[in-house]
Amino acid sequence: MAQPADHHFDVIVVGGGAIGLSTGYHLGKRKAKTLVLEQFNFKNQLGSSAGVSRQYRIPYPEEYMVQMALDAQPYWDELQTLTPKTLLDKVGTLWFGDPAVHSTEGNIAEAEQALKALNVPYTSLTAKEIEAQYHFRNLPETYTGLFQADGASIDFRATIETLYQACERDPYTILQDESPVTAIEQDGKLFTVSTPKGVFTGEKLVLVPGPYIDGVINLLGFTIEATYWNMSSCYFKKTDPKIQYPTWFVFQNAIGSNGNQFYGFPGVDWDHPEYIRVAPDFVIDPLASPEQRTLVPNPQELAYTAAWVRDHMTGLDPTPYFTSTCLIALSKIPNKELLIDFAPPYVPNSQNIVVYATGWAAKFTPFLGKILTELALDGHSTFDISPFKLGYNYFKAI
Repeated sequence: MAQPADHHFDVIVVGGGAIGLSTGYHLGKRKAKTLVLEQFNFKNQLGSSAGVSRQYRIPYPEEYMVQMALDAQPYWDELQTLTPKTLLDKVGTLWFGDPAVHSTEGNIAEAEQALKALNVPYTSLTAKEIEAQYHFRNLPETYTGLFQADGASIDFRATIETLYQACERDPYTILQDESPVTAIEQDGKLFTVSTPKGVFTGEKLVLVPGPYIDGVINLLGFTIEATYWNMSSCYFKKTDPKIQYPTWFVFQNAIGSNGNQFYGFPGVDWDHPEYIRVAPDFVIDPLASPEQRTLVPNPQELAYTAAWVRDHMTGLDPTPYFTSTCLIALSKIPNKELLIDFAPPYVPNSQNIVVYATGWAAKFTPFLGKILTELALDGHSTFDISPFKLGYNYFKAI
C-alpha cells in the first residue's frame, strides 16, 4: 500500500483486524480523517481475526450481553447492504449439556433467565429432544438445552473483506499495513505514532490490536491482566451429505485438568462445504504472551475433539481435517469478557485514548466499531458500556 501523503489525522486506529476495520468504517461515515495501522498484512491469519467462520448468538447469562447482541443486529443489516455475500447464515443457536456447568460461555439456566427477561424467544429441550432434532447421540439423560432461532454462522472472511473494501473506498480513511507501532509520544494533546513506514500524528487514538494489546499500551505506560489462548480448530468430513447442524456449544465438566467443552458450526458454502467444523473451547497450555503462538494445533486438543465427535455426533468421520489455530487474549478480570474504556487517568490525555481488548467479539464486529467511534469522537457512547469499563483499579502501571 502507498504511504499516506499527509501524516496528520483526526484519529489513528492501531490494529487492522475485524474490529479495527469496523472502527475505520464508522469513523469514515462520520467524516473523521482516519488512519488504520496494521502490523501485519490486512486480512491475515495471525490474530483473533483468523479463520473464516464465527458464531453469532443471542444467549448469554447476563442481560446486558443479550442486549448487546440484540443491538448489534441492525449494524449487521447495514453491513449486509454493502456486499452480495450472505454474512449471517441463520441456522440457530443450540446450547446444551450439564445445566450446572459454568463455562467461558456462561450457564444454560442463567442464559434462559436472561432471554426471558428481555422477551427473546427460545425453546427448552431435553437430552432426548436434542438427540432427535439435532443429530447428537449418547447424551446423558440429565443434559438439558435451549435453542434460539436467530443464531447464525458468520462468514467472517466476507465480513472482514466487506469492511476492508468499505474503508478503501472511503475518502476519509487510509489503510496502512506492515506498520507495527514502535513508539507513541505526546506533544500537548497531539499523539505522535512511529512505525517502520512513517511517523504519523493524530488527535485521538483507538487501540484495537487484538491479542497484541499489551505491546501497544505498554508504550503508554500501562498494562492489563490477560491470558492468551492458541485455540485449535478442525473440520470433520460428512459421511451423510444431507446432515446439517446449527451452531452449538456443549457444557460439560472438565476431564481432569483438561477442558471438556466443544462448539461447532454447520457446513457452509464459503468453506469446505462437505465438512463440519468442530473445535475445543479450551486450551491445555495457555500462553504467557502472543509471541508463543503457533500455527500448529495442540494434538491432544484435537484428539479430545475427535473423540467427542466420534461418541456424540452422527454423520461425520471422526478424523480431523484442515486444522488451524486462532490467537486470542482473555481478561483475567472476573466477569469482564470484553474490556472497553478510555486509558487510565494517570496516562496524559487519557480521554482521547480509547481501548478495546480481550474476549470473543466477532458477533459484535459492526456494532463495536460504532461504539469505539462514538467514544473517540464524542467522549461517550449511546450504548451503555459500564459493564465493560475497566476502572482505575484494573489497570496496572509499568
